[in-house]
Amino acid sequence: QVQVLESGGGSVQAGGSLRLSCAVSGSTRCTAWFRQAPGKGRERIATRFNDGTISYGRFMYDHFAVSRDDAKNSLDLQINSPKPEDTAMYYCAANTRREDCYGDVFEFWGQGTQVTVSS
Repeated sequence: QVQVLESGGGSVQAGGSLRLSCAVSGSTRCTAWFRQAPGKGRERIATRFNDGTISYGRFMYDHFAVSRDDAKNSLDLQINSPKPEDTAMYYCAANTRREDCYGDVFEFWGQGTQVTVSS
């Protein structure tokens, strides 16, 4: 059974920094970061395939960085100099079939971690 767990959210002032982590257990083919701001749809930030390839979504911004932490076995999202408009629930998701990793439909989701950026 695949399980997805996000951590690292919280409140931060604009201009600070925040690092979110996603731990996935079970056999998967890709892991992705999404976010959903109040009143908006879910936005894909990036997808990392098991071979190390990263596919960036339209909502991957210059102040975001996605990387894998091998020591923690996690996919991390670094938010540098966050802005109030980055306030959202951030979700991690995973797929067990590679062919499903090319879009926005994911099988397994974490419960999300809230990021609130104050000006």
